[in-house]
Amino acid sequence: MAAKQNSMIPIVSKNFCSASEVVLGVRMRPNVVNGGGFVVIDVTQKVVFRVDGCGVIGKKEQLLLRDGDGNELLLIRRKGGIVEALSLHKRWKGYSHDLEGSEKLVFSLKEPKNSYSCMGKNNRITVSVASEYSAYGEFAITGEFAARDCYIVNSNGSVIAQVGVWEEVEKMMACRDLYHVAVKPGIDQAFVFGVIAVLDYIYDGSTRC
Repeated sequence: MAAKQNSMIPIVSKNFCSASEVVLGVRMRPNVVNGGGFVVIDVTQKVVFRVDGCGVIGKKEQLLLRDGDGNELLLIRRKGGIVEALSLHKRWKGYSHDLEGSEKLVFSLKEPKNSYSCMGKNNRITVSVASEYSAYGEFAITGEFAARDCYIVNSNGSVIAQVGVWEEVEKMMACRDLYHVAVKPGIDQAFVFGVIAVLDYIYDGSTRC
């Protein structure tokens, strides 16, 4: 059975779960080469997360999510090989590291082969979590991330995070450069931004070279 929306869901760490809704801002990292990534800030302008793109880590189809202190949280990469080439879907996987330093699968995101036609209002990208979190069920993205108007929902269809643009910001600049993400109570914010990092790459965002 999937966990209730307001239950704590520490997929990466309980340290990134809040008892109340949290609204965080996302902005492209300034003054870097293409594929530099983006930063996530709170209402005090403190950096909560950093996402390094291929222009920083030097590998295409690979991303790195860090906390505000620069500690690595998730290594995210697209699966390759013959199976990938024959598949109808591209699959991204996010890994953390255990105490011994070995990679530990956290989530898998299935990207439709033609993602631009499969991200409309009535289509979804699915996100599966590793088996130890299977009680949480699958998650999905609905809406249009390219327009910064989408939701991450749980298996019951309840919204766990919403991507949007503040109206005053939209009037001043392109919404792709600065937007916000509202994360519901109990939801792991690091997991949410791991998923958003992949969406940014799919849509030729600031993480992609």
